[in-house]
Amino acid sequence: MNEHTSTPGTRGTVLVTGATGYIGGLLVPRLLEAGWNVRALSRSAERLRSRDWAGHIEIVEGDVTSGEDLREALAGVDVAYYLVHSMDGGGDLARRDRELAQGFATAAADEGVGRIVYLGGLHPEGADLSVHLASRVEVGQVLLDAPVPAAVLQAAVILGDGSVSFDMLRYLTERLPAMVAPRWLRNRIQPIAVDDALHYLVGAAGLPAQINRTFDIGGPEVLTYEEMIQRFASVNGLRRRLIVGVPVLTPWLASHWVGVITPVEADVAKPLVGSLVHEVVRREWDLDEYVGLPADGLLGFDEAVDRAMRGVRPDRALRDVLTVTGASVASATIGAVATQPDSRWYRSLDLPSWQPPTIAFPLVWTPLYADIAATSIATLSRLEGEGRVEEAARYRRALWANLALNTAWSVLFWRVRRPALAAAEAGALAVSSADLARRAGSADGRAGWALVPYAAWTAFAAVLSTAIARRNC
Repeated sequence: MNEHTSTPGTRGTVLVTGATGYIGGLLVPRLLEAGWNVRALSRSAERLRSRDWAGHIEIVEGDVTSGEDLREALAGVDVAYYLVHSMDGGGDLARRDRELAQGFATAAADEGVGRIVYLGGLHPEGADLSVHLASRVEVGQVLLDAPVPAAVLQAAVILGDGSVSFDMLRYLTERLPAMVAPRWLRNRIQPIAVDDALHYLVGAAGLPAQINRTFDIGGPEVLTYEEMIQRFASVNGLRRRLIVGVPVLTPWLASHWVGVITPVEADVAKPLVGSLVHEVVRREWDLDEYVGLPADGLLGFDEAVDRAMRGVRPDRALRDVLTVTGASVASATIGAVATQPDSRWYRSLDLPSWQPPTIAFPLVWTPLYADIAATSIATLSRLEGEGRVEEAARYRRALWANLALNTAWSVLFWRVRRPALAAAEAGALAVSSADLARRAGSADGRAGWALVPYAAWTAFAAVLSTAIARRNC
């Protein structure tokens, strides 16, 4: 489906694939400003229509896997931006990327496209690259070997809000005041501000027709990932992070660790972590001779981070970890101190025959408290990360009320020795626990299911407390 709603440009027509992605979405308005007529290919035209610039471009709904869709999108195009990467960890990544690039290059040649521009990964020559980075290099080579001249830009970490590599840096720094990290975090990296990367991408569209090669792009500073963490902390007013290097944290383990600590999924973190094993430093500056530097020069790391963080909601994950863990431990501790199963009063009670043995309670409650804390931290992190601040606040209030009810039961039953009052309070706790599971489920279905054992146990405890109260009234 072709939707022609574009405003004619003066420099010709460009096609942008991946316009719903981070770089593609920022590139489109830059190309419009530069005087290009922009066409975008997307599997979902609806997603593109929500963008501010959607009314100024031509939208083609289709898939890069379809030769027919590609030919329709590439017809009459002067420059084609190929911004397609497989980072979902599924299937044969290298084969998929290679076949997609070959299909795109063939269709571009058939339609008489004048240039292809691709954004790949900066890498050292001759290194044993990760599967993801090697695939990006191979895609670049596929495009360079095709009949249409290609400009393959190669970048390392891109500094901008929404860049997955920047998000990983941000959340690791904000959430971990101290961390155990692999020693290869001391490898050198040359990050680039997203504004500067876009400057080079736009400029590449106007390269001389005979240019068919790779270009390294990067900012003015070369830093280690560890230095990037410390500089990020400094720019954002955080204390210096304690980083202890260890030799045994493999990229596979590190990616799963990142997946737990940050919102970046482990399958996405894996290729990012794999690229950090290598030193990725710009080896040449040839593109500057063709397109020039940005008007104000290349942005340094600190300014790039400052720009990226403007208007970004503060990450409250560390606060949530500390407060939720602290409250859960306090509730468990007070309950344990209040509990007196060996007291004469308790031994005098008439207990139902189906009452579990005393040893069962600490064995059950210990993992349940851990479940409450872990699930609540994950739920709050998701809600706040998605901007559902009011919903997060309501969940937090519900959690505090639940832990207060949890603690109060132990005091009412064991210390105040009022079984009837404790039974009524246990009923309120059961209702609160079910509500907490419901709230967690509204954020993430898996989180809701994770709290079902807690809700079930408190419901059982309410029934047991009621039975004890009735037998001893």
